[in-house]
Amino acid sequence: MLSKRTIIGLIVGSAIIAIGGYSLLTHLGTITIYEDYYVGVGDSTSYTIPAPDHSAQHLEISGASFDLNLKSPGVGLKIPSNSSDPISGSNTMESFKDRIDDPLVIDWTHLEDGETKILIQNTGDSELHITGELIRSSDPIWFTFDLMVITSGMVIIGFSMGFTLRKPKGF
Repeated sequence: MLSKRTIIGLIVGSAIIAIGGYSLLTHLGTITIYEDYYVGVGDSTSYTIPAPDHSAQHLEISGASFDLNLKSPGVGLKIPSNSSDPISGSNTMESFKDRIDDPLVIDWTHLEDGETKILIQNTGDSELHITGELIRSSDPIWFTFDLMVITSGMVIIGFSMGFTLRKPKGF
């Protein structure tokens, strides 16, 4: 017969293991991030996107005036935009003006594993609005964290099973 404490420990430990297992499954593979961000006047923001090869990226920037510095993996990678000339992906610094009604749309695909680094500096007199859908690689630290959660659930179950042991005579 199991005691109340043992049953409670089994339920809590099983729930923690289930949460850790679900989290482990969601952290495998790539992660899609939906960005919706505003940059104040004179401020800047940066993005570092570690992504596997053949992962598609999408970014839209609208504002009065801004500078865009872009570094991406792969030699000679061209990132097409809705401007007249494609933006070179290797290491590019571009200035854009009057993009409030016509946002800069950048769509690109990683040709090899690596990090894309984007630095956006607001040089205009209004806020920048940045939206996008970015696909990135999962961080390996989450795998370790999820295993720690699963292990803690197992420890809780182990301790709770100690409450079912019969005490020897004299205790």
